[in-house]
Amino acid sequence: MPYQLRKNFKLFTLNSNPELAQEIADSLGCKLGQSSITHFSDGEIQIHIKESVRGADVYIVQSTSQPGTEHVMELLIMIDALKRASVKTINVVIPYYGYARQDRKASSREPITAKLVANMLEKAGATHVITMDLHAPQIQGFFNVPVDQLLGGKILEQYFTDKGLEDAIVVAPDNGGLGRARKLASHLDVPIGFIDKRRMHPDEPEMVNIVGDIKGKNVIIIVDIIDTATTVSAAADVLVENGAKAVYACCTHAVLSGQAIQKIEKSAITELVVTNTIAVPEEKQTPKVKILSVAPLLAEAIEHVHNEKPVTPLFE
Repeated sequence: MPYQLRKNFKLFTLNSNPELAQEIADSLGCKLGQSSITHFSDGEIQIHIKESVRGADVYIVQSTSQPGTEHVMELLIMIDALKRASVKTINVVIPYYGYARQDRKASSREPITAKLVANMLEKAGATHVITMDLHAPQIQGFFNVPVDQLLGGKILEQYFTDKGLEDAIVVAPDNGGLGRARKLASHLDVPIGFIDKRRMHPDEPEMVNIVGDIKGKNVIIIVDIIDTATTVSAAADVLVENGAKAVYACCTHAVLSGQAIQKIEKSAITELVVTNTIAVPEEKQTPKVKILSVAPLLAEAIEHVHNEKPVTPLFE
């Protein structure tokens, strides 16, 4: 049953993930707004909104995935166009917030790009942000406008619940992923483990220890983002070498850059479960890759925000 939306509701998409935006529109029971994105002869972006948006509550769906610079600029220009068209509110729906891994100064003379992008979105005119699984939770504090961070883990949890793996264990590929792994293990009511990597001296090889009983088990590796797939592929191989029955890997954001798919295909991973916060090109949709849609969750969040209902139930 379609959601009840007020007449001043508008939903637009840009170029990063129009398929996801259409799924969200279908879930909401509305049509996507009419706009065009073209380029001038020198490559500069030109956006034209083809319908009246005066006084509207506008929602823009745009992940800042690769090409990140292009998609960020599309979003900024669209926000500016809407602001100059006298909209009431500008709500940006960013399923994947790019540049999030640059969230602090790791060494001298480095930028904090996650904060810079937040500043630009606010300055352009964004009044609300809806996103999913920020790489670092503190990025919410980089904004001075409301930010609702949805959890892709809920979708992954439901998938593995329905899959009903026997003798399962959730394993974090490193110490930093323990919190995420603990949530999934708690939901599935299975044990938790992790891969401990350490180098005692700079000139010595890295030591790998598996904490947890994985022999004969179906192992589920969970991370927030898979980029080059080096970490999850290596973790899967180590787990199988140490007696795991099968290894399933899952994440919210499938960046899958470079040779990521080739690494996954050659690895011991039985199945890679991802969501469509980032559009996965057809050439990367191999039999090992299972894609889950975040559209119903995002549609529900949009409806809650638009109708001024609490968003908290979506986190529970």
